[in-house]
Amino acid sequence: MALLSGCLCLKSLYTVQRMRNVAVAEGRRMESWMSYSGAGFRPSNVPVEEGKVYEAKIEDIGREGDGLARIANFVVFVPGTKIGDEVKIKITKVHRRMAFGEVVRE
Repeated sequence: MALLSGCLCLKSLYTVQRMRNVAVAEGRRMESWMSYSGAGFRPSNVPVEEGKVYEAKIEDIGREGDGLARIANFVVFVPGTKIGDEVKIKITKVHRRMAFGEVVRE
């Protein structure tokens, strides 16, 4: 069994090395497309920015009871809202597939 796991490990290392070689040959760093674990990393296709204010309509309610708005088809959770509310939202936190915001009171 130990021999089998050693073979899998070597095969995995071989695969990673091949991927690295391809990435270097294409002129890009492997880390830029293999991992999203850095703090503050935000892919370029995220249409919202932390700290900015957007106008949106609450379309649905999330599992935790927060209002759900979409900005350029990107999901933003907004606590303290209900379906149909049209609000200004300040983005407080951005993730790869969703963001969190708070209502801006005027």
